[in-house]
Amino acid sequence: MVAVDLPCTDESAGLPEYADQVVQAIGDDSDLVVVAHSFGGFTAPLVCDQVSVRLLVMLQAMIPLPGEAPGEWWAASGYDRARREQDARDGRAEHDLVTLFVHDLPPQLAAEALSRQKAQASTPFTQPWPLPVWPDVSTKVLLSSGDRFFPADFMRRVARERLRITPDEMPGDHLPMLGHPTELADRLEEYWSQQQQQPSESPS
Repeated sequence: MVAVDLPCTDESAGLPEYADQVVQAIGDDSDLVVVAHSFGGFTAPLVCDQVSVRLLVMLQAMIPLPGEAPGEWWAASGYDRARREQDARDGRAEHDLVTLFVHDLPPQLAAEALSRQKAQASTPFTQPWPLPVWPDVSTKVLLSSGDRFFPADFMRRVARERLRITPDEMPGDHLPMLGHPTELADRLEEYWSQQQQQPSESPS
């Protein structure tokens, strides 16, 4: 598994450059599984449109519509209301990032995860998502059921409305790859095994 470091701090880099970075990391490899997390949901489908990908897994990922800029996604998807309702349920203070993002992690790991966050340049948030349709690739949506940043009810609705997919779910907060790495790996292995046994499918 390769985690590609996107040029998120570079104000000159937008969605095409993000996708190019991933495509360069892939090189000549094919028959791939691409896993998109969070904002990576705007990049991964662009990658799938350029290289041979067997399966796309949207892990707590933003699901774009054609022509929708990432900066427009929040209001268009109904995210603001969902987050307000989730914050009210949690009684979360505005600047309590631990409760919002990493409440499922041990304190030391949570602190390390937050300390490694990079600043996100604004450029890609202004650019319309360029694909006219979702790429022709089999797609799974996997939710982290305890995520307070992207609440589960909200993500279920977005997946149904935008991809006509009923998501699978696993435990965890916004970073399930840290809190539940073994279960996530098992889920991905299961998806791959299923994919090997059936023809490629994509959202219709």
